[in-house]
Amino acid sequence: MKSAPHVLILGFVWPEPNSSAAGSRMVQLIQLFQECGWKVTFASPAMDSDYMMDLTMLGVVKKSIVLNCSSFDSYIKELNPSIVLFDRFMMEEQFGWRVAEQCPHALRLLDTEDLHCLRLARQKAWKENRDFNTTDLLTEEVAKREIASILRCDISFMISEFEMNLLQDIFKIDKSLLYYLPFLLDDVNTELVDKLPPYEERDDFVFIGNFLHEPNWNAVQYLKETIWPLIRKQLPEVNLLIYGAYPSQKVLQLHQPKEGLYIMGRASDAKSVVREARVVLAPLRFGAGLKGKLLEAMECGTPSVTTLIGAESMHGNLPWNGFITDDHQIFADAATQLYKDKVLWQKSQKNGIRIMEEKYLKSLYQNDLIQYILSSVKNLKQHRLDNFMGAMLQHHTVQSTKYMSRWIEAKNK
Repeated sequence: MKSAPHVLILGFVWPEPNSSAAGSRMVQLIQLFQECGWKVTFASPAMDSDYMMDLTMLGVVKKSIVLNCSSFDSYIKELNPSIVLFDRFMMEEQFGWRVAEQCPHALRLLDTEDLHCLRLARQKAWKENRDFNTTDLLTEEVAKREIASILRCDISFMISEFEMNLLQDIFKIDKSLLYYLPFLLDDVNTELVDKLPPYEERDDFVFIGNFLHEPNWNAVQYLKETIWPLIRKQLPEVNLLIYGAYPSQKVLQLHQPKEGLYIMGRASDAKSVVREARVVLAPLRFGAGLKGKLLEAMECGTPSVTTLIGAESMHGNLPWNGFITDDHQIFADAATQLYKDKVLWQKSQKNGIRIMEEKYLKSLYQNDLIQYILSSVKNLKQHRLDNFMGAMLQHHTVQSTKYMSRWIEAKNK
């Protein structure tokens, strides 16, 4: 590729980095591409929101597009990007066939965010009061759509090593179609670490998470009904502050100051809230991907207590920055111990800093990723020949999705 690549990102929503980990992740990807001198255009059919990032401030071209409309065809043909990144599989379903028709030589990337089918299958198992089994994925309707999307794309970015292995072991996806890319942090600044508020200057427990995300709402219910009363019994003067974007009425009704439980709503600055807390609680009972709230806790020097699903794929073999348990009594006791024991708290904080340095620095991934993308662009023809299942799905999906979309377009007229 002689000139600098032009990346078109097709966004499910406009990025809101202060509302969700998905928003932060998208901004990290944009900045990574820009640091290489690549041009970035971000297009989405979503409505503007009050909290979306001003992409033009990043030097990104912002474009509103329409679902089921051939106006996109002429738009992308004229734009002629060398790389198209789909933000979640639903965007590939909607626009993948149009991209393949109008820009057949563009490298098609998919940022899965997390495996939606894994999250939904785990949620279903939890609601049915049984253990999740990986065979549940084989009957999950969304899995058929999501895996098809991964096969149709040239490369899928996977945020979790667990999910990388799952796709290869359960769905037999070829490793050449998958690329491990976790959250990306700038280098850990030792001066900023030294300036973090010390143990003595921090108070209370905090939970933070976007309430449009079902695992977060479930975790807050679990805190309110089961875990917080056990902690409060041991620490009667301490509070639990619950922050999160888009709280519904049922969330707001949990506000119980007499019990030391405060529903705070959206945090104007999530990191300052986490920096002021002594311990982060994240009792997630289902979910997938990496948990942005727990990495944010590490960035803020705040130890955390979470579950096996909460910490999944987040720390490798390194010790956690706090405790991991699925037992509610052990969870409450660990949170209390971490809150009261300064030496344990400081040790946990150091564990978090080590996890960031060894697993999440952008410098660990950037050069290899860029070379991998450029190499894939160069060898695109062979890469696609090696992915016959993807080519087959592309052929059939283009036909079915195309005519459904054309039908909707005609009906709308």
